[in-house]
Amino acid sequence: MRIDILTIFPEMFESVLGTSILGRAREAGLLDVRLTDIRPFSTLKHKNTDDYPFGGGAGMVMLAQPIADAMRSVTGEDFHGRRIYLGPRGSTLTTKKARELAGEEHLVLLCGHYEGVDQRVLDTCIDEEISIGDYILTGGELAAMVLTDCVARFIPGVLGSEESPEEESFSEGLLEYPQYTRPREWNGMEVPEVLLSGNHAHIAQWRRIQSLLATKKHRPDLFEKQELTAKELKLLREAEACSFED
Repeated sequence: MRIDILTIFPEMFESVLGTSILGRAREAGLLDVRLTDIRPFSTLKHKNTDDYPFGGGAGMVMLAQPIADAMRSVTGEDFHGRRIYLGPRGSTLTTKKARELAGEEHLVLLCGHYEGVDQRVLDTCIDEEISIGDYILTGGELAAMVLTDCVARFIPGVLGSEESPEEESFSEGLLEYPQYTRPREWNGMEVPEVLLSGNHAHIAQWRRIQSLLATKKHRPDLFEKQELTAKELKLLREAEACSFED
C-alpha cells in the first residue's frame, strides 16, 4: 500500500514512520509512505500556505492553491485510491474503517493546520474527512500518524500473524481480554489456570467472557450493542459473581 501525507511539517513524521512495526513494514516493502511538503507548492513570494479568513475571526486558514497543487503532484492523472482530510468534523476512525482503508491501493492524507482549510479545496480534492476523536489538535499530523499506524496493522504481513489484528481490542466491538506472560507466579499472583490447560476451546471461552467483563465495566456503551447467547449470559453472571466474592 502507498500512503502519501501532505503536510507543512514533514519533519514530524520520520521518528514515527522509521521505527517499530511501521519501520519494518516500510523496509519490507509492505508499506510505502511518502511525505510531501505543501510549502514549496505555494505561488506566493514568501511561500505562504495560510491567510486571514474572509468574514473575520481569530486565526488563519490554509490556502487552497498550494494544497491543490501538492495533491495533483501525488495523485497524477490516473488516481486509484482515497483522498482523506484529517479534521475534527470528519467521521470517527474505527477498526471497521481502518480495515476498509487497508483495502485501498493508495491513500492520500491531508494534514490541516491553524483554523482549518479553505472549503473549496476540500470540495474539489477530498473524498472523505476523518477524525480520530472529539478533541482539538494543533494540526492533522498526529492524526495522520494514528491513521497510518491503525491502517497498516490490517495490511497482510505487517504484523507477522494474520490473526493478530482480529484478536485485539475493538476487533469485535469489545475490549481485549487480560494478557499474561512469564513467570507463572509474580508477587503472589498467579496466571489463571485455564490459560495453562492447553484446552483451546476453554481458553477461547474464557477470553470471550473476560472481554465481555472488561467491556461492560469500562465501555458500557459498547457492551449494550452485544448480542449474547444464553450460555454467554450464564457464564458472564457466574464470572461477575466470582469477581464480587473476590
